[in-house]
Amino acid sequence: MDLDNYKDIGPYRGKDLTDAVARVLNNRAGIERMIASLSQNDIPEQIDQTKQYAQYIMELLTQVKTYDDFQRKITAGIFLPAIMKSSVCKFSTSGSENIEKEQAYLFMSNHRDIVLDCALIDYALIQCDRMICEMAIGDNLLTNQFVTDMFKLNGGVTVKRTLPMREKYLESIRLSAYFVELIVEENKSIWVAQKSGRSKDGLDNTTPAIIKMLHLSQKPKGIKFNEVINGCHIVPVAVSYEYDPCDVLKSKEEVDRIRRGERTKKKYEDIISIFHGLKGQKGNIHIAFGKPIQGEYLNSDEVAKEVDRQIHLNYKLWPTNCFAYDYLEGTSDFTDSYASFDTEKFLARFKDVNEDVRRYALNAYANPVRSFLEAKKL
Repeated sequence: MDLDNYKDIGPYRGKDLTDAVARVLNNRAGIERMIASLSQNDIPEQIDQTKQYAQYIMELLTQVKTYDDFQRKITAGIFLPAIMKSSVCKFSTSGSENIEKEQAYLFMSNHRDIVLDCALIDYALIQCDRMICEMAIGDNLLTNQFVTDMFKLNGGVTVKRTLPMREKYLESIRLSAYFVELIVEENKSIWVAQKSGRSKDGLDNTTPAIIKMLHLSQKPKGIKFNEVINGCHIVPVAVSYEYDPCDVLKSKEEVDRIRRGERTKKKYEDIISIFHGLKGQKGNIHIAFGKPIQGEYLNSDEVAKEVDRQIHLNYKLWPTNCFAYDYLEGTSDFTDSYASFDTEKFLARFKDVNEDVRRYALNAYANPVRSFLEAKKL
C-alpha cells in the first residue's frame, strides 16, 4: 500500500506527525481550553487542575511517535478516563472473543455520539488487549488547525463531505480503497459508522452504499464482491448509552426538520453537540463486538442486513429503553427490566419540551427495543 497516495486523508505519520506534535506543544492555551471544556465547573481548584493536566499532556506529547502512542497515552490514558469519571457510571464490553489479536478488522457500529462512539470502541479494544483502529471522521468537524491536528494525531481518517456531487462520489471510492488496502495490505483496523450522521431516532440501520463502495473501489482490479467483503473482516459493533446527553437537542432538530421539510445546520451546531455528548451524563455504556462477517452474499443489501441484525441483537437494552417501549406501547413486557428504575425522574427529563419533541425523544429510546424484537424474528 502506498500511503503517500492517501496522505491528505490518512492520519498523521512520520514528519507530518512530528510537525503536528510541535504545533500542539506550541498551543498550550488550546490544550487548556480543551481540558476546561470537559470540566464540570470553573472553580479555582479546577483551574489549577487544568493547568496541571495541560503540563502533563505536553510532557506525554513529547513521547508520541505514532498515532498508536497518542491513542494509548493521551486519548485512552487521560481524556476518556476523565470523561468517564465525571459522566459515566459503568463501562462494559462483550464479544472480545470474536476478535483475534493480530487480525485487522473493519469495525462498523451504530452512531449516536459524534466523537465518543469511535473513541470508546478504541478504549474497549485496548482493555481487551486487541489491535486499536483508525477512525473515519467528517471534514465538517475539522474546524481549525488545532482540532485537525488532534483528530489526525488520534488516527483520524478524513471523510470529505463538503464536495460537489461528482467529486464526492469519486472521493468515496478513494476512501473505500483506503479502507480495504489498510486492512488487507497493512493489517490495520479502522472504524466507520454504519451511516452518515448520528442516529437521532434510535433506528440503527446500515446504509448499503457504504458496503457497495468497498467493492467498487476494488472492482477495477477484478476482485469479486465476496472476496472484498470477506477480506475486510467486517465486525458489527453495538454502542449502547443508557442516557443520550443530546436526546432533547436531537429531538428538537428532527421535529423541526420534519415540520419544515428540510433543515440547515446552524453554525457551531456540531461543536455544541460534541461538548454536550462529552460532558453530559451518560449513565452506563456498553460496547458489544459482533462476529466477523464471512460467507457468500449476493449484494451490499444482504451484508447491511447482517450488520443490522448483529447490532440490533447485541445492543444492550437499558431500563431507559425498556421503560420507554412499555410506556409508548402501553404494555408491561419489560417491567422486570426497570423494576428499580425511577420512571418519574426519567419522564421529568422531557418536561420542558413540547409534546412532539417529548414523544420523539421517548421513541428514540424505545426504538432499539423494537429493532431487537424484529431481529429476534429473523
